[in-house]
Amino acid sequence: MATALSEEELDNEDYYSLLNVRREASSEELKAAYRRLCMLYHPDKHRDPELKSQAERLFNLVHQAYEVLSDPQTRAIYDIYGQRGLEMEGWEVVERRRTPAEIREEYERLQREREERRLQQRTNPKGTISVGVDATDLFDRYDEEYEDVSGSGFPQIEINKMHISQSIEAPLTATDTAILSGSLSTQNGNGGGSINFALRRVTSAKGWGELEFGAGDLQGPLFGLKLFRNLTPRCFVTTNCALQFSSRGIRPGLTTVLARNLDKNTVGYLQWRWGIQSAMNTSIVRDTKTSHFTVALQLGIPHSFALISYQHKFQDDDQTRVKGSLKAGFFGTVVEYGAERKISRHSVLGAVVSIGVPQGVSLKVKELEKQRESAASDILQKQQEAEAAVRLMQESVRRIIEAEESKMGLIIVNAWYGKFVNDKSKKNEKVKVIDVTVPLQCLVKDSKLILTEASKAGLPGFYDPCVGEEKNLKVLYQFRGVLHQVMVLDSEALRIPKQSHRIDTDG
Repeated sequence: MATALSEEELDNEDYYSLLNVRREASSEELKAAYRRLCMLYHPDKHRDPELKSQAERLFNLVHQAYEVLSDPQTRAIYDIYGQRGLEMEGWEVVERRRTPAEIREEYERLQREREERRLQQRTNPKGTISVGVDATDLFDRYDEEYEDVSGSGFPQIEINKMHISQSIEAPLTATDTAILSGSLSTQNGNGGGSINFALRRVTSAKGWGELEFGAGDLQGPLFGLKLFRNLTPRCFVTTNCALQFSSRGIRPGLTTVLARNLDKNTVGYLQWRWGIQSAMNTSIVRDTKTSHFTVALQLGIPHSFALISYQHKFQDDDQTRVKGSLKAGFFGTVVEYGAERKISRHSVLGAVVSIGVPQGVSLKVKELEKQRESAASDILQKQQEAEAAVRLMQESVRRIIEAEESKMGLIIVNAWYGKFVNDKSKKNEKVKVIDVTVPLQCLVKDSKLILTEASKAGLPGFYDPCVGEEKNLKVLYQFRGVLHQVMVLDSEALRIPKQSHRIDTDG
């Protein structure tokens, strides 16, 4: 029995990428792609219940894609409005646009606008608004001192601080990024602001460097240099050198952090800070799908303290989180508890109550706007779907390899898809990219592999491992017994084999 596809599954799929055809594909090209995928995913070819279920889902999705794209009228509507346009009753969109040619013209205009929006999104704007409310009078009132003051019967609650910050990024080249940020703060009637400009360059597969320039009305100009380096696959170090210019002279500062991954969810940090507020700090941070836990100990001037905090993440659509922490040191003791919740697609609203001795009680309300939301749950779902598709491909791939080997044809030795910092990065590939050797081999026909000019994330057996970031496809293949290698951009067309891909082994 065929399983119905959900509305979300249909909306998330690109039918052209699924069939691996051009947007201008002819009816013959669509039919050939459809027959090939139907043979691959037909449910009757699989006896295992789990594989059969996955095959039914993919088979139905391929059938739905072919039905839409093989009809000129529905294809034109899909091109401009997607699946939702096809679900409109009475075909109102066709009556408004009248002909497929007019719909395609409108689609091209929207395509240009979408590219412009995509360029704007690459700036990755982020902002934070934080408000502090002093509620000490609710718990500790000075009744005797204010007996004769009018209105003293009501607790005095006031906003005592506010902080606003904003930052944007601008990719300059494949390795260089410019970052502009600024902030405004006020506390107890005193305020100030600052602006910073940073230029970051990826120097190698293992590290990057960043130059920072800053200025503010409370402090003088700032010049800083930050370096990051992977020492081993599980250990990295960062160093930040800064020179703060003020009326009292130049104040240097140095901060070094050594970190190690204790397991896949836990990181340990050792920090040494010299100069302004010198200190040594050690901490352990554990972050899982449902919780975030931190324990830290600091010895320094002027503050030494111990900290323990816990945050629970609810698995709901609003991404609700509750958190609490205890911090004790020479300054006293502070207990905080609060919660945050997503209130719109790009905004999170949070509140924290802070109770301290001798600080008193305060309430912090924070709204965080973020352009790029965490897509961990979506990535996990797509990963599971891709892995299921790969399992379905195994038998077909085995037959394809046997046929290609018999005629010294095209064999995909290795293929990776995702974000590469450097072509020579092997360790980084394991973290940033996914293995797509099997899905690509499955697309080989008559010793040729042709990928259209579209994102590879929609191909069967693929998924996007780093949403919103630049991606590449890197392929190492063998043709006529000779190794070849090529790397292309995510939306770049690919045709192999090619003589230009050949690896020169002379010498």
